[in-house]
Amino acid sequence: MSRYGTSPPAGTASGPALALVRAWAAGVLVLLLTEYAQMTTVYDTFVGPRGVGSFGAALALVHLPNLVCVVLATWAAARVHPEPWREVPVRHAAAGCAVPAAAQVLTLSLHWDRAGPATLAFWMSTAVLLAGCAVGMLLDAWWEGRD
Repeated sequence: MSRYGTSPPAGTASGPALALVRAWAAGVLVLLLTEYAQMTTVYDTFVGPRGVGSFGAALALVHLPNLVCVVLATWAAARVHPEPWREVPVRHAAAGCAVPAAAQVLTLSLHWDRAGPATLAFWMSTAVLLAGCAVGMLLDAWWEGRD
């Protein structure tokens, strides 16, 4: 029983806030692991400190691998979000998409001089965020419907 007179549904070990935190923790873990793998395999090997030379190279070597990372992090966070709380669409979307969105805000705030709103990099990374969250949530819905 919580202090507001409601208790979590039977069979759940936590309330909605702890369910969000658990989903976000899974999203952070997957995002860190996939981004690390991307940085050590793709970025360090093919891009290097000079950056990419063309739009096609940026798309293939930076944005598409980032899309995979965002999709996997969103999907992991949405899958970990427990059943009684995932029935509320807004809460479930927040559980799945908050970590990639927070990572985007952090990245833009740390590199505001290179990725301002007037640059193509800003809009491409925003498109990757939106597409990755959408695909991750659709993948979660598809996975849920398989059962």
